[in-house]
Amino acid sequence: MGCEISKKKTKEGKLFEGMIKAILVFNNHGKPRLLKFYVHYPEEEQQHIVRETFQLVSKRDDNVCNFLEGGSLIGGSDYKLIYRHYATLYFVFCVDSSESELGILDLIQVFVETLDRCFENVCELDLIFHINKVYHILDELVMGGMVLETNMNEILLRIQEQEKMEKEEAGIVAAPARAVSAVKNMNISQHIKDFKLADINLSNIKKPF
Repeated sequence: MGCEISKKKTKEGKLFEGMIKAILVFNNHGKPRLLKFYVHYPEEEQQHIVRETFQLVSKRDDNVCNFLEGGSLIGGSDYKLIYRHYATLYFVFCVDSSESELGILDLIQVFVETLDRCFENVCELDLIFHINKVYHILDELVMGGMVLETNMNEILLRIQEQEKMEKEEAGIVAAPARAVSAVKNMNISQHIKDFKLADINLSNIKKPF
């Protein structure tokens, strides 16, 4: 599934891709499950942005369009909030005002479908207990506020390759410890085997009076 990412000109006339300012995922009660800001905000201000964004999108009817003007804290009319609501979670992308709404909606869908494939029917708990993996998946789609990849199969392939590499590295790190343990066990077993009653010098045992 591809998405069309809009471009606009800078003052120097150069083209650059539309900027994603932040990606927010929170539940139906406004509790954040994933926060990724591509523009620096102090942590306290990030929390204010999450609350403001939740208030803006949660009060909207499911039948209305999935994009609206950004809140005052996130940039106002210079930015748009584009979101999808899945069961208990809102996935919200705050993007440059020139960005393609349909392109970002497609991107959100790719992100969610990729999570679904990785976690086999993804749910809110997966975002709680496997948040590092979720961030890793997101980084395969978006880096530095720019879209890197929109092909779900390519993203899944990279995730699988990364997991395979991590398992191999874990095996290499664990190998020396296993080797030391094996040597210790061999030495102990050998000492026990060599220790026989027949080897005890009975003459050193004092006889009772």
